[in-house]
Amino acid sequence: MIEMEFKKMQVGNEILAYRECGEGNRTLLLVHGNMSSSLHFDHLMNALSDEFKIYAPDLRGFGHSSYHESFDSLKALSEDLEYFVDKLRLRDIELVGWSTGGGIAMQFAADNPDITKRLVLLESVGVTGYPLYLKDEAGQPDLSRPLMTKSEIAADPIQVAPVLEALSKGDSAFYRALWDAAIYTGAKKPAVEDYVRYISEMLLQRNLVDIDYALSRFNMTNLENVYGKGTGDVKKIKCPVVVVQGEKDIVVPMSMAEEILDHLECEKTLKVLKNSGHNPMVDQLEKVTSIIIG
Repeated sequence: MIEMEFKKMQVGNEILAYRECGEGNRTLLLVHGNMSSSLHFDHLMNALSDEFKIYAPDLRGFGHSSYHESFDSLKALSEDLEYFVDKLRLRDIELVGWSTGGGIAMQFAADNPDITKRLVLLESVGVTGYPLYLKDEAGQPDLSRPLMTKSEIAADPIQVAPVLEALSKGDSAFYRALWDAAIYTGAKKPAVEDYVRYISEMLLQRNLVDIDYALSRFNMTNLENVYGKGTGDVKKIKCPVVVVQGEKDIVVPMSMAEEILDHLECEKTLKVLKNSGHNPMVDQLEKVTSIIIG
């Protein structure tokens, strides 16, 4: 494993921690997803370090970054990245967004078309977000009863409240069971020592309700859903986009990848990964590396 620099930067009212490595002449910005941190990109960064100069921040309220101000939208986290990129004077950026990070990366690309060269979406949330609904005891959502407020989301007994409790207790066993059941549904799981490190970073998250609320309200289309009409920002994405979707992802279904492709008006490509779940950096590292290099 190559040596990575671990740094911190003042971004507005926040301190963003980030990992940096690579000697390549292309600039790569990695945007992680919910319940994770930049550490989850460690093997990917190692594999790409010859081709790229790589920056992987912990988003606000994740990992080792601060969480001084709550937020209601993925756009707020995209704006944090704008400050980050501006302070580093980065241009011709290639973005990789994983899961929730895909939504943040799409928003960044829409708002910053002049500096965004390419976008790779790994198991990304769709362009109409990730709505949350009241669920029955079997976990089935009632589509007539969306969760509208942060307090309703925090009280969700199936999807949110148990995770909040695990975070409060530092319950690594809960997280391992959850990720085994929902994330690592493909061919592989991380090596034992990696899994321990990843979970320790997951447990640093402080913004779960904010993120879930932001995901439910995220809508870059002109369509109207239970939360209102979207922004239409998806039409502002001008760079080429590669959508990477695992066949065995049960967190983000193939329909979300198809939805992204349907709404994009730029150059776009779909790459389907066989026997891969929600973390393709573990299931198909070589394939993902190849796709990102292009």
